[in-house]
Formats: sequence, C-alpha cells, structure tokens
Amino acid sequence: MMSYSKVYEGWKADPEAFWMETAEAIDWVEKPSRALNDDNAPLYEWFTDAKVNGCYNAVDRHVEAGNGDRLAIIYDSPITGTQEKITFADLQTRVASLAGALAAKGIEKGDRVIIYMPMVPQALEAMLACARLGAVHSVVFGGFAAHELAVRIDDCKPKAIIAASCGIEPGRVVDYKPLYDGAIEQSKHKPEFCIIFQREEAVAELVEGRDVEWYAAQDGVAPADCVPVEGNHPAYVLYTSGTTGAPKGVVRPTAGHLVALNWTMKNIYNVDPGDVFWAASDVGWVVGHSYICYGPLIHGNTTVVFEGKPIGTPDAGTFWRLISEHNVRSFFTAPTAFRAIKREDPKGEFRKKYDLSCLRALYLAGERADPDTIVWAQDLLGVPVYDHWWQTETGWTIAGNPAGIEALPVKIGSPTVAMPGYDVQILDEGGNPVAVGELGAIAIKLPLPPATLPNLWNAEERFKKSYLSTFPGYYETGDAGMIDEDGYLYIMARTDDVINVAGHRLSTGAMEEVLASHPDVAECAVIGVADDLKGQLPLGFLCLTKGVNRPHADIVKECVALMRDQIGPVAAFKLAVVVDRLPKTRSGKILRAIMVKIADGQDFKMPATIDDPAILDEIREALATLGYPAS
Repeated sequence: MMSYSKVYEGWKADPEAFWMETAEAIDWVEKPSRALNDDNAPLYEWFTDAKVNGCYNAVDRHVEAGNGDRLAIIYDSPITGTQEKITFADLQTRVASLAGALAAKGIEKGDRVIIYMPMVPQALEAMLACARLGAVHSVVFGGFAAHELAVRIDDCKPKAIIAASCGIEPGRVVDYKPLYDGAIEQSKHKPEFCIIFQREEAVAELVEGRDVEWYAAQDGVAPADCVPVEGNHPAYVLYTSGTTGAPKGVVRPTAGHLVALNWTMKNIYNVDPGDVFWAASDVGWVVGHSYICYGPLIHGNTTVVFEGKPIGTPDAGTFWRLISEHNVRSFFTAPTAFRAIKREDPKGEFRKKYDLSCLRALYLAGERADPDTIVWAQDLLGVPVYDHWWQTETGWTIAGNPAGIEALPVKIGSPTVAMPGYDVQILDEGGNPVAVGELGAIAIKLPLPPATLPNLWNAEERFKKSYLSTFPGYYETGDAGMIDEDGYLYIMARTDDVINVAGHRLSTGAMEEVLASHPDVAECAVIGVADDLKGQLPLGFLCLTKGVNRPHADIVKECVALMRDQIGPVAAFKLAVVVDRLPKTRSGKILRAIMVKIADGQDFKMPATIDDPAILDEIREALATLGYPAS
C-alpha cells in the first residue's frame, strides 16, 4: 500500500501525470488529451478537450457493468415514517424518464434549471436528469425565502424550475408554492415552465399553462439518452453567500468534478463500490451535491437520503438507528449535529440501543470541530473521528485524513494534511510565508485542482477580486490558521474572526475550544467586540448541556478562569453570557459576524440562510445584560 507522503509528493512532482492517471477511473465519450488547461491563467480549467456525461458516470455505467440490482439510494424519512430503496436500474429508468420530460419541453444542453426541493430522492433524480441532458442545475435550498429565490432566478436565468409542493419539518409543513410563486412574480426573468412534485402533506394548486405535475410531465414521453458535454461544461451553479449580500454563483465544471469526487470516495472516505455511505446534509448545500448525490453514485456506492434532524425525529438516537439499520460504513455530518445530540443525550444512552459495528469512521466538516465534541464522539462510537476542511468553492477536501491511502495519526483540532492537488501555505499580510506554528492567512498556490471553481457565474471580475487579488498567484481561502512541524494544518478562524486585543492577534476559534472544554458547556461562540482601550475584546456565548441547573454566574466565572489558565491574561477574556441557542444558518454555521454587528450597534442585512431570525432578539437581550451595544 502506498503511503500518503508518496502519493502527495508524486502529485507535486508531476501534477499532469497524477490527474491523467486519476481520470482513467471515469468513463469518457472522448478522453482528454491533457489535464490542465492554463491558456487563460490565472483562470485555470481541467480536461477541457474531453467529452463526458455526468449522469452516465453516476448511473448508467453501473447498470451496464452488471450492477443494476445494487442499491443506489436509501431514502429514510422519520418525519413522514417512510423508507424507499432504489436500485441503479430503477434510478436509470426514473432519471431517463424525467430527462425525457424536460427535453420534450425544450430543455437542451447549457439551459439552466433551478431545483427547489426537500430531502427526497426526487431531488437527486432532478439533478441527474439535468446532468443527463447537459443542462446546468442550480439547487436552491427548499423553503428559501421568495426574495432570495428571485435573486437566484435573475442571476442564472433558468428555463425551468423543478420544485416540490412542500417540505416537512418536525411539527410543521412548509408550503413551497407561495414561495416560488412569489419568487417568479418578483423576478425580472420568468421561467418557461415548472415541474411540481406533489407531496400528499400539502398538494399545490398548479398554475395553468406554466406548472405541470411530476408524473404527468413524464406521461407518454420517450426516455432521454445521455448528452456528451465538454470537460469544462458547467455541471451546476451553486450559490453561496457573498460578503456584499449578493450571492456568488460557484460554477462546478463537469469533468473535474467527476474525476476528483470519484478519487475521494476511496482515498479519503475509504469506501468500496457497494458500500453504504451517508452524508447527513441537504441537497441545497455543497455537501449534498458532492456527497449525497454525485460522489457516492459515481463511485458505485449506496447513498442515504435522510429527511430528518439529529434530535427530535423522534429522539437523539435517530443517527444511530440509520447507521445500524442501513449498514452505513462511513458517516459524514457537521459538528453542530453532534453538539445537538451531546446536549440532548450527554451520556449517550441512545447509542446503547443499536449495533454500530458496521461503522468504520465518522467524518466532520462544515465548521470548526471543537476537541470536546471530537473526543465525545470518539468515546461514544469507538471509531476514528476525522475532521476535514473544504469549501463550497472547492467542492471537495482541501485538508483531511486520507484513510483509504493511509490513516494518519489524528491530532485533535487539526483536519490533518493537504490533499493532492492542494499546495496549502500560510501567508502574512504581505503575502509572504510565515514560520512553522505561526498564525496567518491560509492560501492555496494556483492552480487549484480539478472540480474546484474555475470562475463565478457571469462574474469574472468578482471572482478575481474575491479570491485571486489579495495574494497574486494564490487562491485566498478567507480562513486563518497555521501549519505545525509535521505539516498538519490548523484552521483557527475565518480571517475576520482573528481579533486584535491590544496588538495581540488572537483566534476566536482557539478561545471557543477552551470554553467547549468546560463540562457544562454544550456549545459556544466567541466574537470580538469594539473596545476603546484595547481595540477589541473577546465576548463568549455559552449554551449549556441539558439538565445543568447551576447558577450561570458560577459557570461564567469558571470559563473566565479556564481562559486565563489556557490562553493567558493576554486574551483579556472577562465577558461571557449564557444563552439558550446560537444564531445559525440552516447548514449549522454560527452567524458570528451578525452577532458582532449587534454588539457594536451596527446595521445588518438579515441573512437569507438564517435558521430562525427570532434567535437574534435573544442575542440582543443577552448582550444588553452586558451593556452592549455601548451607548
């Protein structure tokens, strides 16, 4: 077996050969003659002269190889009490039929289609049907506000929208119809038609001449074949929040995304074709694109589509039930899910009810994984817990533990090492590499590897300004961190979460690790608030573990002492407050920048991705008890 260092050094010595060899695992209509296209540097592309189809690689090739009876999708919805198992042969039939319906209504290669759906198998079928035709899909998180959907309609100008009639949350049905009707009304661009998947929990009233029901659209229509596309043809556009408030359309090129995702399934997630792989995310996020839909299916794995929550559907044992029942080998979720389970069931009582011997590893990503949560998960599950780090923009792991090549020793607090394709460096403000162990901006030497964004949708200047201008020759990640003497990377904070306390650059992430180590703290966040004397001061928000009844003042006092002990007086940490919950996006990211604005008395735009806007009022009240915003 090859070692990680041999694989990484092999890539570094000859990137072209590495990626051309990796590309052999994909089925091409026309093979690429070269991997990297640097004709338009610093805008790089991969496998541009190849011809390929994403849906063929994710579905048809497995059927043609005699694996049509293998499970492609397991749908498990504790919210509706339903399960469904779909083989690759079934999936091929369904996807070809839906693609036929789209083609019959005029959808062709290059047309955009917005997909607005909850966590049901039909969401994956819609994505794959677009890929089959060479249409460019843009998935918008189901239940997103009408205004935000309208902004995306006007930016990508879809010819069609594929939507469900509703989404189902614990205790409530979210009617999607008024949302997409409102969005179409608000948008300047109007889609030609909508295909609506009706769910019995809320049947939508269709607009005559525009809306057509999912099955009716497919009735009597010939199934569609796979349309070959160029290697740099966009597979999809996925909108990520921009610092200006205008969403950024991240473009995913077809060939690179097939090659890189297929490589990751074995080398990072250590699954073989036929194994069950589960990423507990949503199709609206990049994890849902890469590791619910495309990655597992391209590699011939069974993927799990889960419509539920880590707690409350029905309890804190729902993850363990799914792993046990569906024989999940590798499990991927966000740390926030584990913090929710830990808060609800700190002793892990629900875990005892299930046989989890099938599980080989847990993978965490999407936000900082605090050491306390990692240790708790390791102890509970008895398997390695691998933190790994990547972004919507990259589509796959920048730094992780290559368990399928060589399981490296875990250093808690580090997502381990850079993957082949990524030359990760820590730079100072002038763009110079810093010393080992020193905090700086994390940047990646260009070119980025296959599958990463080559550009933003119709926004090349914004792409260059957002990612390439700060450090010429590098991609700016927007994260701050350091690399230790063993080459392990540590992500300490977003660059704007490094606070300056009396001239000392301190990471709020490092402070959060300290607070999370307190036995009564289930979850926490640290922000920097403006201070006349020191420039900034750290302020902590503490969510307590269920069942803790001690005086809050005592817990705050202990946290202050802990910070003094572990980071030192230099942190000047004296402010902390207990809150019930933290404001988050629907994908679980804590909205620290909004909390800073509230504390500093600044105006802000309500983020479209916020899970529950009412939490901000609770944060305001908590800050008021500490005298913020200062009058």
